Amino acid sequence: MSGKGSGLPFGIDFGGTGIKGAPVDLEKGEFAQDRVRIDTPHPSTPDAVAEVFAELLGKFESSDGPVGVTVPGVVVKGVVHSAANIDKHWIGEDVDQLITAKTGRDVHVVNDADAAGLAEVRYGAAEGHRGLVIVTTLGTGIGSALVYDGVLVPNSELGHLEVDGHDAERRAASSVREREDLSWHDWAKRLTTYYRKLEQLFSPELFVVGGGVSKKADQFLPLIDIETQIVAAKLRNAAGIVGAALYATEARE
Repeated sequence: MSGKGSGLPFGIDFGGTGIKGAPVDLEKGEFAQDRVRIDTPHPSTPDAVAEVFAELLGKFESSDGPVGVTVPGVVVKGVVHSAANIDKHWIGEDVDQLITAKTGRDVHVVNDADAAGLAEVRYGAAEGHRGLVIVTTLGTGIGSALVYDGVLVPNSELGHLEVDGHDAERRAASSVREREDLSWHDWAKRLTTYYRKLEQLFSPELFVVGGGVSKKADQFLPLIDIETQIVAAKLRNAAGIVGAALYATEARE
């Protein structure tokens, strides 16, 4: 191992199937070394996952840089308040404290969509944009991040807005398109309804669309009929790790 990671912040992206991490160069907004992936343990209790975080950090040279961790849930002052796709034992857990104790590092936890949003605004598709940027991740559900003049407004959870009498993500998530075998055109109609609702409520300067399906943005983004500019995310799989490291650095400062 090289000493390249020393002093650099570290980002960990915690998902339902895998836990990925790497030291991050915040000047460039990219990994300073190749990321490492470890399968998410089952059950994915906080203690079991914290062990994996420690194992992951042990695969890189020790550093005094802060560690950012994404969690697929609402996070307030390091405490997790929801757990849609992870073990329910996370709810009420002070994860900052738990993982700091387990790893001996300065750890800061952030909602996964918020981390991706921060990364896209600082280094990706929304770099240089002022005003309100809304980043949405279309996947199993719909994650969201509100960033105003570069400052994160955390835990927006805009995938749970009611649209046409439904939780928005139950109508318009990427998983719904696959499950219902919707054409790109039919899915784009649902996305149009969703993004018009966001326009009506927030009047953003820009929408950024992330999630795995953003690789196929040319198939559906041009079909979304809204007034606000809407573009595909750029950082894709790197966004969670980069955003988590950025969040932890700014939280420490």
